[in-house]
Amino acid sequence: MGKIDLSRYSFNGGQASQISDLTSLSSEDKQRLLYAGIDVNQSKVGGSFMHMNHSGVHCQTRQEGLEVMDIKDAYNKFDGLPEYWWKMVDPDKDEFTRAAYDNLHGGYFIRARKGVKVTDPVQSCLFIKDSGLAQNVHNIVVVEEGAELHILSGCATAHGAKEAAHMGISEFYVKKGGKLTFTMIHNWGEDTAVRPRSAGVMEEDSVFLSNYVLLKPVKDLQMYPSITLNGSGAVARFNSVMVTPPGSYVDAGNRIILNAPDTRAEIIARTLTTGGTVINRGFIGGYNVPAKGHLECKGLILGGGRIHAIPELDATIDGVELSHEAAVGKIAQEEIEYLMARGMDEDEATSTIVRGFLNVDIMGLPKELEDSIREQIDQLDASDAM
Repeated sequence: MGKIDLSRYSFNGGQASQISDLTSLSSEDKQRLLYAGIDVNQSKVGGSFMHMNHSGVHCQTRQEGLEVMDIKDAYNKFDGLPEYWWKMVDPDKDEFTRAAYDNLHGGYFIRARKGVKVTDPVQSCLFIKDSGLAQNVHNIVVVEEGAELHILSGCATAHGAKEAAHMGISEFYVKKGGKLTFTMIHNWGEDTAVRPRSAGVMEEDSVFLSNYVLLKPVKDLQMYPSITLNGSGAVARFNSVMVTPPGSYVDAGNRIILNAPDTRAEIIARTLTTGGTVINRGFIGGYNVPAKGHLECKGLILGGGRIHAIPELDATIDGVELSHEAAVGKIAQEEIEYLMARGMDEDEATSTIVRGFLNVDIMGLPKELEDSIREQIDQLDASDAM
């Protein structure tokens, strides 16, 4: 696993029609997006964007001071976006970034202007509707000085879409005193190959909170977003919950660079396999003082599969405080027996432990989204645990 032959996919011809109202999508497509965290019936959104196959099909902004537009339109409107266009990700990083650079289909540009507090989440949908397609998108997010923004990014394939690939390049820029919460939920198909490439930079007293949820099958996913804290007082946190059933291969993690004094970093990952493979990476580098970072990778194996945790800490100066915890194992029999002694049967006890392990309370998500994620966790089959 881990190798993708891009020649197998079509990069051309996947144009989709414009959609004025996302509620007009089919019930099947709505369900796929709902399990990617996108409720098209939700009225409390600051803005919305949808890219389907090889083109942007919907874009709407509902708050003054918030810009949401197709990346190609933004490129033309703002003279090539010279401050942001491919500044954090090298187009020659690998064959996937090069494919996106050479044959860009679209993506989104989202910006919260200086001092603007975007009170409701902005929904962005990256959707593959047809089989055999490779989708290339480039996303740029800018939070200007003192602004606040929450983006809910749902990525999915349609029911019945086979043999698809997704290359997603994302760049994040959080200015002085800005706050960005970025929640990404994947609902790719069991034969979809996914290659996100993401990086960002933070200025003084800024905050970046990243949530990632993967509860559904994916053929092959590899991502390692990197955030660089260049301003004093900046804070970055990554929270992730990942589940891999049989046939899923996931190589994922997070990287934070502490380049300024009084910066803080936290990476918390919860991984569970019921037969698939998870390579869980984490890296915190401390190169200025004072700086603090903590990395936590915990994995649970239910009935088979593999979890490989790779935590890394790097420091080059006295006074940096970095720590990590890593643990991989199975549910302890005494935990199950404890719950069974209080009236649960074995399956109920196992499911209760799994729900507690895959805890999403720390993510600060809207209640409706938390409820949707918990519903999916409840549907996980824990019968292979023993």
